[in-house]
Amino acid sequence: MKHTPTAMPASPKAALPLRFPTHPIAGLAGTSFKREHLPAIVADSPQRGFFEVHAENYMGAGGPPLRALEQIRRDNPVSLHGVCMSIGGPQPLDKAHLERFRLLVERYEPALVSEHLAWSTHQTTYLNDLLPLPYTPESLARVCEHIDEVQDAIGRPILLENPSTYVLFRESTISEIDFIRSIVRRTGCGLLLDVNNVFVSATNHGFSALDYLYDFPLAAVGEIHLAGHAGQSDDEGDLLLIDSHDGPVADAVWKLYEIVISRGGPIPTLIEWDSNIPDWPILRGEAMAAQAILDRFRSIALPDRGHAAA
Repeated sequence: MKHTPTAMPASPKAALPLRFPTHPIAGLAGTSFKREHLPAIVADSPQRGFFEVHAENYMGAGGPPLRALEQIRRDNPVSLHGVCMSIGGPQPLDKAHLERFRLLVERYEPALVSEHLAWSTHQTTYLNDLLPLPYTPESLARVCEHIDEVQDAIGRPILLENPSTYVLFRESTISEIDFIRSIVRRTGCGLLLDVNNVFVSATNHGFSALDYLYDFPLAAVGEIHLAGHAGQSDDEGDLLLIDSHDGPVADAVWKLYEIVISRGGPIPTLIEWDSNIPDWPILRGEAMAAQAILDRFRSIALPDRGHAAA
């Protein structure tokens, strides 16, 4: 069945219908789309769920990547996930990159559009990483300015993803959650809650992942990410977790996810797996596990979105 997207608000700061029952991916689990899975996905159709793509992989003028995305998009909802906008960076957004991003949104009409609370550029260099930023009034103003610019360009709200972090800044004067709450309140954007990122950061910095999640503004969350992580040792020999996206979701992350869904209801959920990519049945199995949890809590009343940034 061909997917017909639900109309989005005309104003980027309008109320976000991301978790209403009529939204095309309400209560669904999906997976990252990998082109090597295309034949298996087609053979396995129709799918119950959605696919997410990294915007930067589809900014060319044509060729196999775009043909594959067009084939997937004909019959499935798609979520567009940006990784190089550098919303947290100190310099202005790259106008050419933002225009390419806008054209993708216009062409594929994704169900959701998201980016990261991070930076990845220095002058004219793009860095192959999502780097953290200090939480200060100055960086807050800059992030909000950039989000406003993105939302004005694409004519709709975006979701902002919480980071996985490996360092903290002495300059920070605002907690991460208060920083995120302020962004939502000032820009009208929604949030993408990456539960694995919470677990990684909590382990690396020694805080409670549960406390973080209980304080997180769930009413603003339009999508959840789940992924695998890898463990290594830091210079002092202590455990350091890396948000690697190269394996199955860890049991501890599944437990945190179930707690989030039990409180927030069936928020659309995406399984990320970006390296050491398995065969399609394995990735689909991870999504089915998330779908089982979503279905179990389908009857839970959704939080009042009017208090998203409270």
